[in-house]
Amino acid sequence: MAALNGTASGGGYEIALACEHLMLIDDRSSTVSLPELPLLGVLPGTGGLTRVVDKRHVRRDLADYFSTRSEGIGGKKAVQWRLVDEVVPRPKWLQAVAARALELAERSGRPTDATGISLSPLEKQREDDRISYEHVTAVLDREAGTVEITVAGPTADAPTDVAGVRAQGADFWTLAVTREVDDLILDLRTNELSAGTWILKTRGESDKVLAYDRLLLANRDDWLVNEILHYLKRTLKRLDVTSRSLLALIDPGSCFAGSLLELALAADRSYQLFGVFEDIDPDAEPAALHLTEMNFGVLPMGNGLSRVQTRFYGDEPALEAARGEMDKPLRADAAAELGLVTFAPDDIDWDDEVRIAVEERGSFSPDALTGLEANYRFTGPETLETKIFGRLTAWQNWIFVRPNASGEYGALRKFGTGQRAEFDRKRV
Repeated sequence: MAALNGTASGGGYEIALACEHLMLIDDRSSTVSLPELPLLGVLPGTGGLTRVVDKRHVRRDLADYFSTRSEGIGGKKAVQWRLVDEVVPRPKWLQAVAARALELAERSGRPTDATGISLSPLEKQREDDRISYEHVTAVLDREAGTVEITVAGPTADAPTDVAGVRAQGADFWTLAVTREVDDLILDLRTNELSAGTWILKTRGESDKVLAYDRLLLANRDDWLVNEILHYLKRTLKRLDVTSRSLLALIDPGSCFAGSLLELALAADRSYQLFGVFEDIDPDAEPAALHLTEMNFGVLPMGNGLSRVQTRFYGDEPALEAARGEMDKPLRADAAAELGLVTFAPDDIDWDDEVRIAVEERGSFSPDALTGLEANYRFTGPETLETKIFGRLTAWQNWIFVRPNASGEYGALRKFGTGQRAEFDRKRV
């Protein structure tokens, strides 16, 4: 719920648009507005245009007028146009906001007698070329432009019931590893802009990963389990929309199973070793993938599909073939035949194929790769999320760096100077 007791303009209105219910004070001056186009020569930066029409269902011609009117719209017209849900006179404002908040809270399925868990600070060490957590490590090679990310499976057995999940709290493996992956994604995206290729690995016992997954799947109605699954879903979505090339390496000792298999399915390419490294450990167990219920809709992408559905979009026989192999260990030959991995080289070719893939990725234009990956990752239906995070982000970035926005005479540079922007009128 957004309670707007004054004008909400630009980013302020975009925050409100992310809410489910919008209240605006009716004081004859407060409005909502998206003034970026008329004032700055750019677009609302976090999906405002899309949310106006796709989420608020504002008619497109009214949305066009609204987004070119810098002073915005308020009062009853804002309600009529669906820009807000209700307007409230100032004398009744505090009472109305409190009443609406209580009404919406009563609709929640969360128990009123539950006790939350404390999210303690992450145990994180950041060195020059390494970021370490309890379950996740990242090794940076800035010269090569790569980050090797290794996610460790659980070392302890899963709790037997939800009470055990609550008792472990923030230390429960799925929650702990999700928090660490989430933090690492944000750290790398913010601080390591030139590390354009992320190499994803896992280490651990697949059986233990699957045991944690089974516990979560069997107790999805529990409020805490529900929150953990949603957090995992959102973190994987964050990986999907990260403008970095993702390569997954699946070799002996990996645990790409169930929830952790989603990391490989999110990758732009995946390599699974056929057999073992004969010169290192000829007696090792060959790497195997494990498809489970977790991979078929529990953790959807922004397009509303599972990553397996996205992978086999438009190929129903391939999707059903993969579904038929659920809960089985899938070695490289089987995984490659099903289309679950890109390549399955043996130990003779492994190092060269991986090296070439990484070096090749590093030689391409980063901008072109971002566009390529954003198009190929979001196969299938266009949704509010794919429009905003998979498409419009790129358009917005492009518009921002165009001369009409940021050039010497562009709107961004002229804003606040009292001078009018000078536009190149040619449409591109």
